[in-house]
Amino acid sequence: MASSYYSVLTVNDAVTPSTVPGMMKNSFKTMILLVYLTIQSNATETSTYTTKYDGIDLDEILDNDRLLTGYVNCLMDLGPCTADGKELKKNLPDAIENDCKKCTERQREGADRVCHYLIDNRPEDWTKLEEKYKSDGSYRAKYLASKQTKDEKESNATKSSEDTNNVSKE
Repeated sequence: MASSYYSVLTVNDAVTPSTVPGMMKNSFKTMILLVYLTIQSNATETSTYTTKYDGIDLDEILDNDRLLTGYVNCLMDLGPCTADGKELKKNLPDAIENDCKKCTERQREGADRVCHYLIDNRPEDWTKLEEKYKSDGSYRAKYLASKQTKDEKESNATKSSEDTNNVSKE
């Protein structure tokens, strides 16, 4: 029986010198495929930041000046870091540089909430963090523009509602 790339040996087939090259090709390709899949699975594992700290209560931190100041000081190298603070500090430069591409959806939403809070309520801390992490200010500009658009839409909706109420009273 002539061996081809796609032929499969059965129990009745003999291993002969003519079948060995085909078997070796298949084995080599299988090995390459396994190596590739292993590399891909390892790459996939590190394609997002750890989710170990995703359960942290952001409201508790944002509502507590002492806790929030501790995180800001950690990021600014002005104080000790909690375990989650260390993880944040380690990943923050990459997240800023790559627009949070490795963030999970929950991390992205949490980051936006914290950034919005700092911009609105603690602008001095936000400015210090921007300077330290070499941010170009584009996040703040984008947020303020979206906030202005949102405020305008809400204002127009309120105005439209008032106009409708005035017309119905006449």
